[in-house]
Amino acid sequence: MRQDNHLHPDSDMFQNLNPIHSDQHVDNEVPVSIDNQATPLVQNDPSDQVDNQADSPVDDQVPIIESINDSHSEDSVSFEQVISGDDQQHVDDNSHVDAQDSVVDQQPVEIQPRRSSRVSHKPSYLIRHYQMGTSHINSICSYPIEDYISSSKLSENYKSFIGNISSVYEPSFYHQAVKYPEWREAMHAELKAMEDLHTWTVVPLPSGKQPIDCKWVYRVKYKADGSIDRCKARLVAKGFTQIEGIDYTDTFSPVAKLTSFKILLALAVVNGWNLLQLDVNNAFLNGQLDEEVYMKLPLGYKADADAPNIVCKLNKSIYGLKQASRQWFSTFSQAVLKFGFIQSPSDHSLFIVGSGDKFVALLVYVDDIILAGKDLSLLAEVQNFLQQNFKLKVLGPLKYFLGFEVARNTSGISLSQRHYALQLLEDTGSLGKKPANLPINPSHKLSSTTGDLLPDPQVYRRLIGRLLYLTHTRPDITYIVHLLSQYVSSPRTSHLDAAYNLLSYIKKDPGLGLFFPVNNNLQLSAFVDADYGACPDTRRSTTGFCTYIGDCLISWKSKKQHTVSRSSCEAEYRAMASATCELVWIAALLTSFHVTTPTAFLYCDNQAAIYLASNQVFHERSKHIEVDCHFIRDKVSTGFLKLFHVRSSDQLADIFTKGLHSPVFTALMSKLKLLNIHQSSA
Repeated sequence: MRQDNHLHPDSDMFQNLNPIHSDQHVDNEVPVSIDNQATPLVQNDPSDQVDNQADSPVDDQVPIIESINDSHSEDSVSFEQVISGDDQQHVDDNSHVDAQDSVVDQQPVEIQPRRSSRVSHKPSYLIRHYQMGTSHINSICSYPIEDYISSSKLSENYKSFIGNISSVYEPSFYHQAVKYPEWREAMHAELKAMEDLHTWTVVPLPSGKQPIDCKWVYRVKYKADGSIDRCKARLVAKGFTQIEGIDYTDTFSPVAKLTSFKILLALAVVNGWNLLQLDVNNAFLNGQLDEEVYMKLPLGYKADADAPNIVCKLNKSIYGLKQASRQWFSTFSQAVLKFGFIQSPSDHSLFIVGSGDKFVALLVYVDDIILAGKDLSLLAEVQNFLQQNFKLKVLGPLKYFLGFEVARNTSGISLSQRHYALQLLEDTGSLGKKPANLPINPSHKLSSTTGDLLPDPQVYRRLIGRLLYLTHTRPDITYIVHLLSQYVSSPRTSHLDAAYNLLSYIKKDPGLGLFFPVNNNLQLSAFVDADYGACPDTRRSTTGFCTYIGDCLISWKSKKQHTVSRSSCEAEYRAMASATCELVWIAALLTSFHVTTPTAFLYCDNQAAIYLASNQVFHERSKHIEVDCHFIRDKVSTGFLKLFHVRSSDQLADIFTKGLHSPVFTALMSKLKLLNIHQSSA
């Protein structure tokens, strides 16, 4: 169903690009203390650490989620009102002290109150002050996050949208979700949908077969205006326990490249295309399984069969299976091709149809779909076709996609990961840190031998994994994240310290992101640079480049080269070859949008590398270089690539190859065309 309560694509998402002061603040009310609060819905007691697997009475026809027949379910308290871990620990400690009073009176021995060693953190739904507020809730914190992020430049509608997506509580485990009627209904709906679609058959487990486990994943779905659309509970199989050759064979499935997503936004704002977002309900249930896979019964599901050791024999793919995405994409692509779409050869997740004002582009990332086009009637026709083949949820104008916040007004589109960055800071305890001006200290040289080995490397690896996703809108942290990712196999204390310093830098501008202006040409260009012999362990050089469509920053990369270069000229030449590959691919992708790019500009600050790419006479300098690097000469000779020398002070790719001092870093940041619409006016 189309949502009526959404913003028009041309509405004013952010009022202007200059920091201003706003006297309007969102209420930063903190939940009342435990003494005055109603009976809480979530308790931090030890029993919560184990999932409740007890079966409950169910209807004979429809599976239901087991109810909680205690004070939790009887109260009408909202599911956002919960007790923090700190408050619960305070209650536990006080009750323990009271119980010891009589013992202390009888025995003169001093007994210290028991203190739990468990580290407790306030959940995300209690940290409301980082959304809109300007008053300091925690007066002890010297660097509150609200000093570095603000909503003063946002329109009221978009301000409400980002506030909603930041404040809603999403449970992590079944034993938490089952206490709320909203999530119980969501799990009930998921199980009913699976039964209606005959996703599985309940059978006794055959001899010699090993069933895989499953879990519940909970997400809140939002409307275009940011209000809650529904609570979504998704049953996910633990596919990591599948055995290759028995439970699955082929697993590869294309998903939309995020560079394609940025190119789509850049072209949409220039051509005035409407951007609509669709979500396929239970997408993976549309794919038929070719293998015989058995799964344990989901938590809260009561089957009709009374046989011992019963399991679910999967007839269709579900989320989490290794082959699920492949089966779903095959089904979806066959359907859209019947409508008349053409699959792009440069990105198989991009489908196009028509031309001119009748042009429509469809980009799919698993079950999230973006439709782009100027003709609203044609977009509606595509929606109706997809609705006939799949169960769709029309989410309205594109606002929130894969953790990316999309804000649009008459001047352009802003793309950021503000909420993702704030969640990262919160989970790592960095919301109150002193901000850093640089992502890495340029005098701090990291290597594989500096510092002591970390006792628990998983903490470092999880942090690097989350930082890697943040680099999709933050080119300023790409180099340091690339550098830190080289040490995930054996991380040391110096590497973790550098990662924490990076978090302090992210706190300075958590809302920083890309900006795609309306007034923009479609000239394809790139800046490329190399840091010769940068790695202290291998002496290999670092490649860095960034590509533009007009003034829109589209893609960038920082990567250590595969071989040791014999000179800075060779290192720059290899970097130019990598950048040329990116330009060739982007030019091919643009043809799918009916945009021709006969010439691309490549800017390099090394004259010798430019001469080497333009002149094939330099045999002595290049005879040892692999043949694949020389294809740049073919692109120069055919006229596709034009090489230009640029001064080192104007080399934008310098930020992707090394740590820079503050004046140089600030100057290059101003040239990257980044924008922070959430910048604080303080």
